[in-house]
Amino acid sequence: MGDVVKDLAAGTVGGAANLFVGHPFDTIKVKLQSQPAPAPGQLPKYAGAIDAVKQTVAAEGPRGLYKGMGAPLATVAAFNALLFSVRGQMEALLRSEPGVPLTVKQQCIAGVGAGVAVSFLACPTELIKCRLQAQSSLAEAAAASGVAVPKGPIEVAKHVVRDAGARGLFKGLVPTLAREVPGNAVIFGVYEAVKQYLAGGPDTSSLGRGSQIIAGGLAGAAFWLSVYPTDVVKSVIQVDDHRNPRYSGSLDAVRKILAADGVKGLYKGFGPAMARSVPANAATFVAYEITRSALG
Repeated sequence: MGDVVKDLAAGTVGGAANLFVGHPFDTIKVKLQSQPAPAPGQLPKYAGAIDAVKQTVAAEGPRGLYKGMGAPLATVAAFNALLFSVRGQMEALLRSEPGVPLTVKQQCIAGVGAGVAVSFLACPTELIKCRLQAQSSLAEAAAASGVAVPKGPIEVAKHVVRDAGARGLFKGLVPTLAREVPGNAVIFGVYEAVKQYLAGGPDTSSLGRGSQIIAGGLAGAAFWLSVYPTDVVKSVIQVDDHRNPRYSGSLDAVRKILAADGVKGLYKGFGPAMARSVPANAATFVAYEITRSALG
């Protein structure tokens, strides 16, 4: 079995593990990011992450925490297979000799290449996911205008294409690139750096699962610490009304978020994102390593 096929298979398993562990946290993150600004004198819809969980479960049951998972689940194989296979091919190009471990800097460069590749798949997938996750807020706005809110991934995609054409599915591509390119440089770089630190050198082949969990968890936390504001910008743009958009672009979104909420507005949902990042990315890397090792 070729290395590309092995990376495709292992990346798929790793992505599925990430999704099942992390999606409820992601749902709460998007709800907090995309909730409309309250009218003067009124409180926001959600007081915080815990309140968002309570309201979601009360209104939709526990299944509400997994809303929007259909879109990323349908493409998780392609997304993570692409991420890890491009990273693997970048590693092959950067490696001086077969079998020689890459340096942390080289892993960062491989992450940049992988980040560029996956952005074009992540953008339409996350647009659909975010619009489903923020459905309660969108429903209120739609009810006021007498427009029905689409209820499933296919219906959301059709709705977006009808309103904005196929290019509408790529709304938010700029902040997606701004998140994925530096974010994947950081996550793969930190993962390798922690592994090498725990192994006491560049040869990390003897590390156990516990060390991989630690490295994966810290790498995931580093990802969100480095790029979180770009994720907020991406989310608000992707749930914005196509017909009557509030934001004209990424910079306009940043300006309006800062004007309305200050710097803290760029960190809405940060708690759930960080709470998700450690277990979800630990699961991703461990599942990838186990599968990759099993395939030889």
